[in-house]
Amino acid sequence: MSTSISSYKRILLKISGESFGTQQPFEMTVIENIAGEIVEAHRAGTEIGIVIGGGNIVRGASLQKHGIHRTVADYMGMLGTVINALALQDILCNLGLEARIMTARRFEDIGEPYHYQRCYKHLAKKRVVIFAGGTGSPYFTTDTAAALKSVEMNAQIFFKATKVNGVYDGDPQTMANAQRYSFISYEKILEKQFGVMDSTAVAFCRENNMPIRVFNLMLPGNLLRAVSGEEVGTLVHRTESGATSSMYTS
Repeated sequence: MSTSISSYKRILLKISGESFGTQQPFEMTVIENIAGEIVEAHRAGTEIGIVIGGGNIVRGASLQKHGIHRTVADYMGMLGTVINALALQDILCNLGLEARIMTARRFEDIGEPYHYQRCYKHLAKKRVVIFAGGTGSPYFTTDTAAALKSVEMNAQIFFKATKVNGVYDGDPQTMANAQRYSFISYEKILEKQFGVMDSTAVAFCRENNMPIRVFNLMLPGNLLRAVSGEEVGTLVHRTESGATSSMYTS
């Protein structure tokens, strides 16, 4: 059992659907590892809300290229997030951590419709809350849903979990000399269009002064280190007066 103490009382964790599987929709060992990381962070004293994508099951943008109307494709993607939420909830419960699914649209016998007061009650009872169904509307990404929920649930920080350990000035998988930022402003993320997350989500976080930490969830212990206040990955926030974005070689 973890003996670390969290520096954050409440966080929003965004997990991509692709984290659950790339070659097949569900890579169970990977999902179980992710669930284990969440359990450890929760044991450290952090209240956790989770938004999960659906890209391992269906990606609306890809379906649109094959002739499916964008609205229909996005609704299909929302259903994918519900499937992933069910999988994560079940594994968390198997690990002894109570979890509740709250949905952007009504899904009888799967989860309860989202209401912020009910969400606060679940968190106060030490339950993890999994938000499914994106924003409930087409044309918005699950990144944007995560930004919205981070503000609605009064989180202290938005954790954007990826397979890359932060924001780089190039693709670290193809550029050997790509450098990672330890800190970067919302403005620079939007200006440079690094693509680490949806620009609407970044702009919303900027407007609501919600810090974002981008980090690699696949590195064991990284989530626990992040909730404990360690500077893993990249922090996205406002640039202090006279300060510039900080970069180091990874």
